[in-house]
Amino acid sequence: MGALETEDVLFERRGHLGIVTLNRPKAVNALNDGMVKAMLRQLTAWADDDAVATVLVRGAGDRGLCAGGDIVAIYKDILHGGTATADFWADEYRLNALIAHYPKPYVAFMDGLVLGGGVGISAHGSVRVVTERTRTGMPETTIGFVPDVGGTLLLSRSPGEAGTHAALTGAHLSGADALFLGLADHFVPSSELPALAEALESSTAEAAVERFAQAGPESALAAQREWIDAAYAHEDAEEIVRGMRALGDEAVAAADTIEAKSPTSVKVALESLRRVRGLSLEEALDQEYRVGLRCLAGPDFREGIRAQVVDKDRNPQWKPPTLAEVRESDVEGYFAPLGERELGLSASRVQSN
Repeated sequence: MGALETEDVLFERRGHLGIVTLNRPKAVNALNDGMVKAMLRQLTAWADDDAVATVLVRGAGDRGLCAGGDIVAIYKDILHGGTATADFWADEYRLNALIAHYPKPYVAFMDGLVLGGGVGISAHGSVRVVTERTRTGMPETTIGFVPDVGGTLLLSRSPGEAGTHAALTGAHLSGADALFLGLADHFVPSSELPALAEALESSTAEAAVERFAQAGPESALAAQREWIDAAYAHEDAEEIVRGMRALGDEAVAAADTIEAKSPTSVKVALESLRRVRGLSLEEALDQEYRVGLRCLAGPDFREGIRAQVVDKDRNPQWKPPTLAEVRESDVEGYFAPLGERELGLSASRVQSN
C-alpha cells in the first residue's frame, strides 16, 4: 500500500504495520495543528482496522523524531490575540490521550531530538525506543512555559525527584536518562532502526524489539540521584535553589540554570508536578490546558519565545524577574477552572466508560 500524504505527515501500511512519518525535517518535524488532526484521524481508523496490528511513529530526516510544537506559530498567535494555539493544544492533548490508551502496540522511534510535543507523541506509547543519538526533555521553562502534553504526569512518576529536576532545569536528556526517568522502554542502536522497522512489518512488536534491543548505557542523571532527591525535597522553589547552593558542584550548576529560567514558569511547573501526582492522564491534560491558557495570557511565554527563537538574543526580561517576587496567589491563579473553556478530557473519559 503506497504512502498517503497529508502535507507534513505521511501514512502508509507495510505488511501489518501502519507507519506514521512526521515529515517536516527542516523544522525537526515540529508539530502543527494539521499534523495533529491528521494523526488523530489515521490512528483512530487504524485502531479499528484488522489489517493493522502495530503502529510505528518516526521522524523524517536525520535530526530527530520531533522538536516539539511550532513555537514561532504560537508566538505569532499570541501577538495577534488569536485562538489557534488553544485549538492546537486541545487537539494535541486529545492525541496524547489516544496514544496512551491505544489498543494496539504503538512503537515510537525516539531517535535524535525528542522535545516537548515530541515527548507527547512518543512517551505515552506502549513501545518506546531510544538510541545513542536521543536528546529528549521538556525545556519549556526556558521559554516561559511549563511542561505539557502529559509531561507533568510522566515526570511526576519518575524515580525520586529526578522528574522535578528535569522539568525545572529543562535539561536535554540522553536515551539512558529517558530509560531511567520512565520515558522510554528499550535501547536500540540508531543503525538498527531500519531493520527493526522492517521486522515490525511481519513480527509482533514484542518479538521484533526483543531481536534488536540492547542494554543501554549508564544514565548520568541516575548517578546524581542522591543530591537531586535531597535538593528537591522542598515544596518551595526558593528553598530548592538555596539547598542546591549548599550542596556544591552539580547542584550549584542546576541552581544557576533554574534561576535563569522564567521564575513564574519554575514555580508553576513545580506546583504542576506536585498537584498531578495520583491523577489520570486526562486529569493531568485538563490541568495543563488551564495552565497553558494562563501562560498565553501572561508576559513570559511571549518574551521567552522572542528571546530564544525570534530575536535569539538569549536575554529574556522576565516579569517578575526573581523567584522571590512570584507570589503564591499568582501561582494559584494558573490552576483556576476555565469555566466554559475547560478542555474536559477527564469528563469525556468518565462518560465513555
